[in-house]
Amino acid sequence: MGSDMPGGDGAPRTIKVDYLARVEGEGAMSIRIRGNALEDVALKIFEPPRFFEGLLRGRAFTEAPDITARICGICPVAYQMSAVHAMEAACGVTVGGALRDLRRLFYCGEWISSHALHIYLLHAPDFLGYPSVVELAKDHPEAAQRGLQLKKAGNEIMNLLGGREIHPINVRVGGFHRAPGRADLSALRATLLRARDLAFETVAWTGTLDFPAFEQDYTFVSLRHPDEYPMNEGRVVSNTGLDIDVAAFEAHFEERHVERSNALHCVMIPDGGSYHVGPMARYANNFDRLPPEVREAARAAGLGPVCTNPFRSITVRAVETLYAVIEALRLIDGYAPPERSAIDVVPTAGTGHAATEAPRGLLYHRYSLDDAGLITGANIVPPTSQNQPMIEDDLRRLVPDWIDKPDDEIQYICEQAIRNYDPCISCATHFLTLHIDRA
Repeated sequence: MGSDMPGGDGAPRTIKVDYLARVEGEGAMSIRIRGNALEDVALKIFEPPRFFEGLLRGRAFTEAPDITARICGICPVAYQMSAVHAMEAACGVTVGGALRDLRRLFYCGEWISSHALHIYLLHAPDFLGYPSVVELAKDHPEAAQRGLQLKKAGNEIMNLLGGREIHPINVRVGGFHRAPGRADLSALRATLLRARDLAFETVAWTGTLDFPAFEQDYTFVSLRHPDEYPMNEGRVVSNTGLDIDVAAFEAHFEERHVERSNALHCVMIPDGGSYHVGPMARYANNFDRLPPEVREAARAAGLGPVCTNPFRSITVRAVETLYAVIEALRLIDGYAPPERSAIDVVPTAGTGHAATEAPRGLLYHRYSLDDAGLITGANIVPPTSQNQPMIEDDLRRLVPDWIDKPDDEIQYICEQAIRNYDPCISCATHFLTLHIDRA
């Protein structure tokens, strides 16, 4: 962290955090203050672009799940599921029955693993005053163990269905390379029953944390499904009236290049407004889709049907973890192995769109295919690029209330505010159009 302290009345002071801790990827933050007024806040993404959209062009449509899984080591399932759904949409295929249930179970595993990682290893140290989970574990070993056991339960689901939990290899367009037997899934049941108890404890525990008093008037954007809490399917909706098919996403949302960042910022059309994706958005738009016992646990932890304090997102994530464990148990108990591990998908020239709910929020994919099934165009809009403008809006509203505090306190609360979103900076870097103006 660097700081340019005031040199006199009205002189500016700049707080710089060169490397944000406890987030995935590399980013920085800069705050400029003059006197008692905030001049500028910037969240900077300087991790270089990785060109995944360009890398996909010319590849067979069947390769997309394995390639996109490499975008993120924490949420590879989300990228695989968005890719397969988009490819199937392009080819006019819908996967249902047991294969659909397995995909949903696979997503449950990722939610459990990713949320547990964020809650206990990345975010809880902020609320309890520790620089990392290592120090937290010395004084609160039971909390650290609870988090690790929950993450392990999610990993076991991902390992069984994906072949491994990091960059899974068992997913394919049309289904899976190998579908598990009933005994395979039943073997997870004891682990998930224990995880359910741990998840209830996690919701209650996060509700006891000390949250800064901060509310924001958010536009919440997420999927909404007519029958279930959304993971793989649904329409794109907002709490302000938006209700569109996923294929219309790019008519309502636009990615823009900002000079300070290698990652695009996604905003709403036509006004360029920021919006919020992730657990708080899903929760606000789908509270009525949660089972009664999950809604009751949320209320007991101090949440209403809508949460507008981003610091309380740690509890919303805990609620979603509990839901994912309960949903995984339901899917396992009702599982009947499919006759085939995948349905046949014949490539067709066309364009397919899909959006699924990554742990961090809405993840949109679009692919264009030629007659041979080769990818001619790709667009991937990850959650963090959608949340970046909203994170900066939070900081602009938050910093004035802390402007009289020492720089280290301002830095601490701002880093915590950024971690509220569990930003995956690695996911948020992709190809930018290069324009060279030669004078």
